[in-house]
Amino acid sequence: MLLTIEVGNTNTKVGVFADERLLGSWRLTTRREQTADEYGLFIGTLLRTRGIEAQHIRGVAIANVVPSVQQPLEWMSDQYFGVAPYTVEPGVNTSIVLDVEQPREVGADRVVSAVAAAARHGTPVISINFGTATTFDCVDARGAFVGGAIAPGIMTAADGLINRAARLYRVELVRPKEAVGRNTVTNIQSGIIYGYAGLVDGMVARIKAEMAGSPRVVATGGLAPLMANVATSIERVEEHLTLEGLRLLYERQGGGGAR
Repeated sequence: MLLTIEVGNTNTKVGVFADERLLGSWRLTTRREQTADEYGLFIGTLLRTRGIEAQHIRGVAIANVVPSVQQPLEWMSDQYFGVAPYTVEPGVNTSIVLDVEQPREVGADRVVSAVAAAARHGTPVISINFGTATTFDCVDARGAFVGGAIAPGIMTAADGLINRAARLYRVELVRPKEAVGRNTVTNIQSGIIYGYAGLVDGMVARIKAEMAGSPRVVATGGLAPLMANVATSIERVEEHLTLEGLRLLYERQGGGGAR
């Protein structure tokens, strides 16, 4: 079996695969001070809820954008699962061509999303990841990652608004019935939800105009289902896109024996 770990700035996704089948996945809060023992004990407990013991894990694959947790994860992999992990290093050990000016600056999360989107939906394709940042990751008809765009994440933008505006406050991020809000709550909800839908649809239109062919548009991330109901450019939501990309990259690097 393969243990996959995708560390984002806000959340960490953990998944376990038997061949191509995802047996279980979990979304955790990213904690920069977490130790190797804490990771090992916590992940071990999660696995046992699915009847999986540490000795069943034959490989570990990591995509990480938080440098401070890399060493604890590597120690955890060695001490608790007895394997050296495969860590995604853009421009170094990824099978996808990164046709950009600085390949090593591309985030590991963007690479795994692009790999999975291309594998599942063909090329050209645009993958949108709704996380701490909202990233637009573009794969052209050749199967090469050609860049994209980075915008503030929905929650990041909402937090900035609330923190900067003294008389505004946090509201539940749900789709309001109308764009014209009639009170403070629905005004904020409209501005954030419909405003972000406009951002997404506008960016997709501009990106498609610059890409050859007719790219499919795939979304992932915690808020992807909410935005897919509002942004008309989103064609498909893939909840586990980053974990699937990690699995694919691991196998392409010769680690396909994790069963």
